[in-house]
Amino acid sequence: MAVHLIGPVLVCLGLGLTYISAFHHPEPNDLRVAVVGTSPKTKVMAQTIKDKGGDHLDVVTVPTRHAAKARLMDRDIVGALVPSSSHPELLVAKADSNATANATVAVFQTVTDKQHVPLKVTDVAPPAEEDPNGGGLFFLLIALTVSSYISVLTMAPAAGMLGMHVRAALGLGVSLAISGIGILLAGPVFDVVDHSQASVWAVCLLYSAGVVAVGLGLQTFLKQLTPLVLMGLFVMLNLTSAGGLMGPQLQNGFYGALHSFWNGAGFVEGARSILYFDDNGLSSHLLTLWLWLAAGVALMLLAALVERRRKPLPQPVPQSAEVSAVREPYQEGGPTSDNRSVVLAE
Repeated sequence: MAVHLIGPVLVCLGLGLTYISAFHHPEPNDLRVAVVGTSPKTKVMAQTIKDKGGDHLDVVTVPTRHAAKARLMDRDIVGALVPSSSHPELLVAKADSNATANATVAVFQTVTDKQHVPLKVTDVAPPAEEDPNGGGLFFLLIALTVSSYISVLTMAPAAGMLGMHVRAALGLGVSLAISGIGILLAGPVFDVVDHSQASVWAVCLLYSAGVVAVGLGLQTFLKQLTPLVLMGLFVMLNLTSAGGLMGPQLQNGFYGALHSFWNGAGFVEGARSILYFDDNGLSSHLLTLWLWLAAGVALMLLAALVERRRKPLPQPVPQSAEVSAVREPYQEGGPTSDNRSVVLAE
């Protein structure tokens, strides 16, 4: 029992390390912002902000407000200041990350406070009305992740009885069910996804199928370690780097790097691209999800090959055993020797 309880202790250690390290001290990390204008004064302002921000900020200039808005919709920057002596305006896109937008406001608030003028904040890509903080997609990700991960563990005891092709078919079926329930709750029930529900459902299905495929493939090799490894991949590292509640610009470089290729980030950013940013950047996020699914399918094919080789071949029954089996009933007290001879002859 003590050995079995090592697992929960390791889960506590892993969750504590990843979640606390990911979220305990958010601060700008290469936060890319812009100052609108082409005059020397604008360039001096941008350089001044950059010098004071250091490595926390990446400050660029854009010629017009329209160009700044376009770069926000392309998700190339997280905020743009339109300078004015009396009415400065800051453009942000809260649907990209509410926490990142708030951090951007805080950065430029210090600038306008020194000028003693109020800062007007304009949100060019607001989240859904029923999801004002933009966290709904992250909670949908949690639901998809945990249910897909548990589905793999549920099928694990049947690995010895069901072939990989059967388990793969069951995995696809459960992914269809999970993604369907997920979009039903996020869409018509709670209006987190208030349009393009079919497209977001397809992203849900692609993500869930990828988690199930990777899990089924790894289970053959990991056996009892499967729960811990899957939790590490899809809960500890995946949810912390997804950018659901806090963008990678507010996390350290490790989680920012994971955000660039992990499947949870591919789901969150892909769904945001569909819902709020006119599909800008969607192809790269879909590629991430397809690559994870492809890796899962490759693991399943390899696992099927290994399982086939591990399966013992039927052994031929030795001739002596056949004779013994025939002679077994004719022990002392049984039929006469003549009868035994007839039976053996036959």
